[in-house]
Amino acid sequence: MASSGRDMHAAADEGRTDNILEPLCLPESPGDRPALEGSPSVPCILCEEFFPPAEQDQLLKHMLLEHKLVIADVKLIADFRWYALYWRKRFTELPITDFCTVIRTNSEASIEEQENYFLLCDALPEDRILREQLQQKRLKEILEQQQQERLDTSFQRLCLFCHEEFTGNRSLLYNHMNKEHAFNVGLPDNIVYCNEFLDALQKKLDSLQCLYCEKLFRDKNTLKDHMRKKQHRKINAKNREYDRFYIINYLELGKTWEEVQSEDDRELIDSQDDDWSDWDEHPASAVCLFCEKLADTTEKLLTHMKDTHGFDLFQMKADLGLKFYQQVKLVNFIRREIHMCRCHFCQEKFPSKGELVVHMEETNHITLLPDRSTWDQPQYYFPTYENDTLLCTLTDSDGESTAEDRNEDIPVIAEDISELEILKHSSVLNQLVREEALRK
Repeated sequence: MASSGRDMHAAADEGRTDNILEPLCLPESPGDRPALEGSPSVPCILCEEFFPPAEQDQLLKHMLLEHKLVIADVKLIADFRWYALYWRKRFTELPITDFCTVIRTNSEASIEEQENYFLLCDALPEDRILREQLQQKRLKEILEQQQQERLDTSFQRLCLFCHEEFTGNRSLLYNHMNKEHAFNVGLPDNIVYCNEFLDALQKKLDSLQCLYCEKLFRDKNTLKDHMRKKQHRKINAKNREYDRFYIINYLELGKTWEEVQSEDDRELIDSQDDDWSDWDEHPASAVCLFCEKLADTTEKLLTHMKDTHGFDLFQMKADLGLKFYQQVKLVNFIRREIHMCRCHFCQEKFPSKGELVVHMEETNHITLLPDRSTWDQPQYYFPTYENDTLLCTLTDSDGESTAEDRNEDIPVIAEDISELEILKHSSVLNQLVREEALRK
């Protein structure tokens, strides 16, 4: 079987590029049985057997044993029922050998002992186009569902961690759990099937199971103490059960967010050896925390913020003894609050950034900071704006040389980085870019 399989792609492509003369359309009522149209059952492609959607493995086993038919990369098929209905209809029109690669087993045995298996895969252009259309169809449905949930004002739900009830938009509950209970599952707009997601989380909590390490506990109080002390108020990013609730898992055919991210990382590694000798880069300008002022050096920007807004970042760093990563978190925290038109000290919101800055300067709130626990959080390791040049110019406290200055490699121990994969996609600019890409 293996010896014949090496040539399956060449055999599948040979002489078949002229099979598709026009764009394929998914059939409105595929198959030859009208009763299938509203039925959730999945039919065998080659006979009259039907299987419930939950028994897909049994269907695949049936087609392998009874019909010697193998479907490649089943997990990459967005809607297997429609896929089966389509090919069920096509196999009534033409012989199976017109679509499938024939793989002969026991090639050294006699003809009577040999068996032929049929492989249906995306080496066939028609199959590839069908899979892509099913993926686009599912993505369209998911985006429509997401938009409906974003605009829905009939949402009503209790907080998972307290008895406060929220009505209106779903984002109110997610923002509350993030701010009051340090439970962050990412931006609400990145989530789909919101109620089902919350039901799944509530079910785990009701069964006395930790959402992160997924251990079971004897009572609610023990579970609450464990999640609070261990900082386990987050979901397990490796649990595939949650994939269906995040938009990113629907964007590319058959790929999870981890696979998409690993591909991005490989591209960065592969490009490290590129020749950048002819790169002529313009000096990057840093932007003021409170207005649109640009400066080509850190010193000019710090002077502007001190003279114009009364905000002395250099003095604040010295007074609080801020290390490099604490400065990063402080800048990202202030950036996010200003972006949301909210005073970073008193949390009062304003209609515009201009009115906010006036308030902060008049009340002197611009020079005050809330409790360190408010901004000294792991979530602020990630920039609010991905092109924030100010972050690149921060330095350690005076008198302390950095590892770069000493040309040494020293380990950096983070506080709690287990949720960083989720928070990575939470920057404001990254969200805007992603939404723009989806609109296209």
